[in-house]
Amino acid sequence: MRIVTRPDFDGIVCAVLLKEFLPETRNEAIAWIEPGTIQRGGADIRHGDILANLPYDSRCSMWFDHHVTNRIETPFSGAFSIAPSAARVIYDHFDTGQKEKHRELVIQADKVDSADLTEEEVIRPESNPFVLLSMTVNGRHEEDEPYWNRLVTQLGACSMDRVMEDPDVAKRCQTVVAQNALYKDQLIRNTRMEGPVAVTDFRSFESAPEGNRFLAYSLFRDAVVSVKIRHDQKDRTYVIVSVGHSIFNRNCTVNAGELLSRYSGGGHFGAAACRFHQDMSETFIAEIIDILRRNEPL
Repeated sequence: MRIVTRPDFDGIVCAVLLKEFLPETRNEAIAWIEPGTIQRGGADIRHGDILANLPYDSRCSMWFDHHVTNRIETPFSGAFSIAPSAARVIYDHFDTGQKEKHRELVIQADKVDSADLTEEEVIRPESNPFVLLSMTVNGRHEEDEPYWNRLVTQLGACSMDRVMEDPDVAKRCQTVVAQNALYKDQLIRNTRMEGPVAVTDFRSFESAPEGNRFLAYSLFRDAVVSVKIRHDQKDRTYVIVSVGHSIFNRNCTVNAGELLSRYSGGGHFGAAACRFHQDMSETFIAEIIDILRRNEPL
């Protein structure tokens, strides 16, 4: 049985749990893919696969997810619920004596994936090792796949202190801290306010700046929602738009997942993303921002 999941912190923890609870997965390689690959019909999903933290595919044998826009009505094996993380859905589904040792890891996956962070954790992620570690996992870099696999092994077998002492992990965490300082400057330079919406446009960059995805909420405190726009690095004829409710000014009433599902995307009530051809970008981006500016439930 092969685990198929997304290369983010929640996906990492999903893989840890599945390998713990389903011994038949332990010797199988993990397949790491992005949600859009399934949505576009380009994923190699096989009978026997366990799909986690991704949209449903009828070819899989088990499915676990928590994204509101991925809910299905047809019967399936596995579990779906609107939970703080997909890891939580898996953790609650299985009844095994091995659960307790991963309890704190799942609590932290909930915290990170639902953006239930303090301002201190946003400004100084190094104050929480789980938050800092989560920022070293970035699905934009496929060459990091050995690192994702290594984290699954380490988080499944070692204490968090041991994980953070690993030389590769420590180096990546140092890089994240330095990167976030540069990212703050890029956010300030490339963000404009449109009513209660902070719009960050990175399309002028050959490679969009990377950094703390929660930082905009502490920099633009009047914003109730942020919009980040960038080119798809794999195909620059496409544009990626990410929408996130502020975690410090919680007054956005627009369902981000439902909104971006109109543009072949999806996600949660408070965070979502979509991808479309650049020929439609000005029309679609203007529509998205206009809806968010009005801040009315869909």
